[in-house]
Amino acid sequence: MMNIVACFKWVIDEADIRVDAASRKLILDRAGHKINAYDRNAIEEAVRLKELHGGTVAALTVAPPTSKACLKDTLSRGPDTVYFANDPAFVDLAPRQSATLLAAAIRTGIAFDLIVCGEGSSDLYSQQVGPALAELLEIPCVTYVNRLSFSGGEIVADRKLDDGVETVSVKLPALVTILPDINSPRIPTLKQILAAAKKPVHDLTIDALGPVCPGCLQTDRLQAATMDRKKMRFAADAAGIRSVVDALIRDGVLA
Repeated sequence: MMNIVACFKWVIDEADIRVDAASRKLILDRAGHKINAYDRNAIEEAVRLKELHGGTVAALTVAPPTSKACLKDTLSRGPDTVYFANDPAFVDLAPRQSATLLAAAIRTGIAFDLIVCGEGSSDLYSQQVGPALAELLEIPCVTYVNRLSFSGGEIVADRKLDDGVETVSVKLPALVTILPDINSPRIPTLKQILAAAKKPVHDLTIDALGPVCPGCLQTDRLQAATMDRKKMRFAADAAGIRSVVDALIRDGVLA
């Protein structure tokens, strides 16, 4: 049996983001929010391990108080309880800030043998929160996991790397970051959605977290990326290929 903590983030739904063509400013006025897609895999894997081996799953997030909608959605996906560390200042957090606050929340008394995080987040995608959290808690960290099992007090994980797959075993407690191809997150049924309202929610204010110093980094502004297309056409023959190469040389792409 394991006590598992699944960390997740409430992010803007990228499908709702619009861009002002002149200023490249992101228009977020009508954008909805959702559980970070990578964290859905983390929650699913935590619940899967609980179903196989017994134990508990506690979900944990750091967010402003206005993000309460994420709690019921998360609980409907299988966790037994959720911890909601919230404060109006918990907006646009840098990865180290998020990791520091998550560590402070866990130190309030959240029991864990295994912490499961998504590979990254769909907004920043820094891939730093999981490893930083493991460092702060002084536990081993296994990243890029696309297969995970538990036996004899340790986890066995397959890490998907650029040049192959590495299999490692780690004694608990530990933290893993999950790749999206490890599973297919379940879609909550109506019964699970209704049952989520009866599950316990632990509200952790900044006072409950104790003295934390999440850092002073602030997001000044966000701008959309641009792509300028030259709309050049080339013939599908030897002369056309030569023209492509010449154009790339002129632009400095090729030396």
